[in-house]
Amino acid sequence: MSDIYGETHSEDSKFYRTIKTFVLRAGRMTATQKKDYEELSGRWCIPYTNTPINYVELFSNTNPVIVEIGFGMGKATWLIAKDNPDINYLGLEVHRPGVGKLLGEIRRNDLQNIYIVEHDALEVLETMIPDNSISGFHIFFPDPWPKKKHFKRRLIQRPRTDLLAKKLMPGGYLYMVTDWEPYAEFALEELQNTPLLKNKYEGFAPHQPWRPETRFEEKGLEAQRTIHELFFVKEERS
Repeated sequence: MSDIYGETHSEDSKFYRTIKTFVLRAGRMTATQKKDYEELSGRWCIPYTNTPINYVELFSNTNPVIVEIGFGMGKATWLIAKDNPDINYLGLEVHRPGVGKLLGEIRRNDLQNIYIVEHDALEVLETMIPDNSISGFHIFFPDPWPKKKHFKRRLIQRPRTDLLAKKLMPGGYLYMVTDWEPYAEFALEELQNTPLLKNKYEGFAPHQPWRPETRFEEKGLEAQRTIHELFFVKEERS
């Protein structure tokens, strides 16, 4: 594999780009979610394209941009965005009920700093997100794919983490949270082996107090699972 700033890709890289990190399950939308989706998706959802996003045109400002991959029902997304109006947020999600839920919260809270792309996050990153442009990635409770035969679907592993690092600007961060300990240990090793990413802490990170608790987290705690947090920062290129 070439340097992450290079032009060539190994066969492993091609393989990992074609394997999906999600399964698109048919989720039933509530009447409210369906109504909000129908009324608001045209305003706040960006169609998937093969051209990079111009953040200044999209958000009408030059504020930092944070990308959340797989926001679920969007609770943490809108709460963080509401608390940080001077930061722009781009949510990537394929689960339409969650998209509808977040759209409703955007309207109810009059949020102007969130947009959504309803598409495969890896494809969005490759085609729509310019290199060295993102201030941070939020990856909260991604699917752990616990069976060994499904490990290849995990989002946080090389060379996928190389792609994430490529999109971060120097000083940008990657913040992952999981309640699945084997995945946490696996992700920690993969991130430590990713060029240009440096662990901000020794091992796992302490809880970041600005991150709201989600229903996924509540379920994990109810099941007596430990919440593991990882916080890596992109270094300046030597």
